[in-house]
Amino acid sequence: MIIGIDHIGLATEDPAGVATFLTALGLGKDDDGIAEEYGVACEFWSHPTSDGQPAVELVTPIREDSALSDHFTRRSPSLYHVAFEVDDLDAELVRLRGHGLVPVDAAPCAGARPGMRVSFMYVPKPAALLIELVQYGVPETGSAS
Repeated sequence: MIIGIDHIGLATEDPAGVATFLTALGLGKDDDGIAEEYGVACEFWSHPTSDGQPAVELVTPIREDSALSDHFTRRSPSLYHVAFEVDDLDAELVRLRGHGLVPVDAAPCAGARPGMRVSFMYVPKPAALLIELVQYGVPETGSAS
């Protein structure tokens, strides 16, 4: 079951520049991490009274073959994805496939935060939106976003 919005991902090659605007909006950096499987660095920002969620995630490539490689060839820095927290990632992947969403990942990966397990799906037309499903409390096996 989907619990709620976990974060909104922004693709950028200039996290320090975006941080200036997030700070002006009253947000503060809560944490960060590396999503090795996707080749990206992630910073999570939220309002001080929000208990960290929903967050704004700055997603920055850290290697040439990152998940963002094609993104920046097709468009400028922009909204990258909307992430939804779920209580059972595997069940939600099956359920949402049944509703026409297209899996992007072959299998769920470890996320950028400790105990975070994630998988991306594409919502086809008319939305044309990349979503991330996030489940917390999962034993770590590596890292991703």
